[in-house]
Amino acid sequence: MKGYYKDPEKTNAAIKDGWFHTGDLAVTYPDGFIEIRDRAKDLIISGGENISSTEVEGILYKHPDILEVAVIAIPDEKWGEVPLAIIVLQPEARPTEEEIILYCRENMAHFKAPKTVEFVEELPKTATGKLQKYRLREMFWKGTKKVN
Repeated sequence: MKGYYKDPEKTNAAIKDGWFHTGDLAVTYPDGFIEIRDRAKDLIISGGENISSTEVEGILYKHPDILEVAVIAIPDEKWGEVPLAIIVLQPEARPTEEEIILYCRENMAHFKAPKTVEFVEELPKTATGKLQKYRLREMFWKGTKKVN
């Protein structure tokens, strides 16, 4: 990659010493396989603990009432950031915020569980269907909770 189209500022931020830095966080295994775990900008740092948004999403996707989910960091006075789950429910499903949080706490470390859950009709996506977490972060970091 030579750079972002007509965006030298973004290109300079991403290319260092000739290498393109994707922002992906990965684990390399002894057998040589690499597993992409998350994006650096999607990592939630809560009270000094790192929380992978994709790990929390993976647990939530196992819940039978959840159709789609995005987990992002939101500001918190005590912890700096805490996880927020933004959920599109299956048709006819009506779980409560408390039920979803309890489900997470039963299936992962308590500090990783979302502190808040927002139920929405749809998540913002690109024309190709890719989730636009940056739009969710913009809305919730500015204090606006309206997704649709």
